Amino acid sequence: MPHLLIVEDDRALQKQIRWAFDQYETLAADDRETAMQLMRRYQPPVVTMDLGLPPDPDSVSEGFKLLEEILSLAPDTKVIVLTGQNDRANALRAIALGAYDFFAKPFEVDMLGLTIQRAYRLHELQKENERLQAMQQPDAMSGMITRDPDLLRVCRTIERVGVTDATVLLLGESGTGKELLARGLHESSPRRRERFVAINCAAIPDNLLESELFGYEKGAFTGAGKTTPGKIETANNGTLMLDEIGDLPHNLQAKLLRFLQERVIERIGGRNEIPVNVRIVCATHQNLQNLISEGRFRKDLYYRLAEIVVNIPPLRARTGDASLLAHAFVRRFAAENGRGAMSLREDALRAIEAHAWPGNVRELENCIKRAVIMADGNQLTAADIGLLGGVQAEETVLDLRNARDEAEKRVTIAALARADGNVVKAAELLGVSRPTLYDMMHRFGLK
Repeated sequence: MPHLLIVEDDRALQKQIRWAFDQYETLAADDRETAMQLMRRYQPPVVTMDLGLPPDPDSVSEGFKLLEEILSLAPDTKVIVLTGQNDRANALRAIALGAYDFFAKPFEVDMLGLTIQRAYRLHELQKENERLQAMQQPDAMSGMITRDPDLLRVCRTIERVGVTDATVLLLGESGTGKELLARGLHESSPRRRERFVAINCAAIPDNLLESELFGYEKGAFTGAGKTTPGKIETANNGTLMLDEIGDLPHNLQAKLLRFLQERVIERIGGRNEIPVNVRIVCATHQNLQNLISEGRFRKDLYYRLAEIVVNIPPLRARTGDASLLAHAFVRRFAAENGRGAMSLREDALRAIEAHAWPGNVRELENCIKRAVIMADGNQLTAADIGLLGGVQAEETVLDLRNARDEAEKRVTIAALARADGNVVKAAELLGVSRPTLYDMMHRFGLK
């Protein structure tokens, strides 16, 4: 059931509203602080609220302050203000501030129920419109070069999850492209016009990491000459990537968990709670389940971070991608360094396919860049890439005569990668005609 927040200090009226609208998951608050806690935790689409709230129920100041805070935290929330009979001026002021509608007390339950239904419907239409707009944007994964079915499924998962606000945990070895996928997640989300902020938890000393994440007030410690917001606050309304989350110190894990639960932070040396609306994406190459069993990572934090878990395959498990990426890197670095048209010789391609690439795409990228800069000619050899030892390794068999369906798909992908997408050359490698290769590509869904 959708959440409905009722902000009302009259307990009898609060109970009446909850009873009248039992088709919703009703949340009740009788003051501003409790209401904002519920807003941050449940993000209800619709709120009904009285303007007269403690500590001064006879004044509307607390109610208007709450209205502004709700709309600042969640601008799409539909707030229905309940006012006294002779309070039309304050009702109109509430509408001017962004309230969805107002009702004078005592109100008719049926009429209020109809307004609440319309508010929910409008909220749903706005969210659907945001999703449709996101789908019309350019492909956020266009920078990912792959023909591997497993990684293509990962890309589609990123695009589907992007339109939501779910916290995503990216698991993969170093160099597999976790930050590239995190940026794709940001670009496919409604937050794409806001900032993408990344911080590597393993690259910053423990004694500085807390101030980097949460910020600090002026005079909080020696050298704190001015108030400085942290990375979490800087990423407000955008996306924050916490890279190598498995290296986060244990004392900061508790503080991060509180932020994920309450969506507020306190700067070091500060006492004020600062609400922050940010999408969290985490990444690590470590096995967090093992860290939990060793007592180095909090289980409750893991379940907060692992709403959506995405496993990224290493380069050695991606059929044909090493050759495909090598061709792309050669073109890019040759253009950047003014080397003209450069290509990979057959022995270089065999060495690339035979190498295990423990450093994954990052290692391959560095090898090709160095080879493009240092090579004497325009054709890169295995020696230029520094992989002479891999030439003698067993080659991928590119013969379809006795292959089964899955093996056909693997060698077809490998041939297209080695030929850099050239269908004529790939058909020659496979020993089939071009029409036959086109038929196989259509059958396997290869572009």
